[in-house]
Amino acid sequence: MAFKLDGNPLAVDVAFSHNDINYPANWLRLSTADEKTALGITEVADSPTYDSRFYWGDGNAKTLTDTNEVDENGDPVLDENGDQVVTLGVKSVLKAKEKDIAGSLLAKYDWYVVRKAEKSTAIPSVISTYRDGVRTACNTRETEITNCADTAALVTLYSSKDDGTPNMTQYPIDPNS
Repeated sequence: MAFKLDGNPLAVDVAFSHNDINYPANWLRLSTADEKTALGITEVADSPTYDSRFYWGDGNAKTLTDTNEVDENGDPVLDENGDQVVTLGVKSVLKAKEKDIAGSLLAKYDWYVVRKAEKSTAIPSVISTYRDGVRTACNTRETEITNCADTAALVTLYSSKDDGTPNMTQYPIDPNS
């Protein structure tokens, strides 16, 4: 909760003065609602916050799908190569992030693949299984994102159930963790 006095915001844990009386920094925390009201302090609801992956700062949902940009005449906006400018939608951004995550998880064990290619040394099965699991999880997560019909479905996908388990498929546990 935020507080206002005479229309001006009051910061919590900051001393303030009113009618020639100085109040300590902890006064807002320690005072009762009646004491605040008697002084003319009002409580103001905090501004809502929105998950910036899915919403703009004002709470409007971002576009889920990619948008081909056009000018005021409806003609395609072109980049320096003559290709139409495309603004990525939420789903494309989230799927690209999944590819980045999977790439990062796989990169740790790429040296096994290089060693096999150069020296024919077998990749340990636990590492192969892990790498396969990462690729499978990434593909599944991308499909889960694609299958979301609207912003609410995406928000649900990226949240957890009541028992704390995630709604989205999880990446496998690193065998060396």
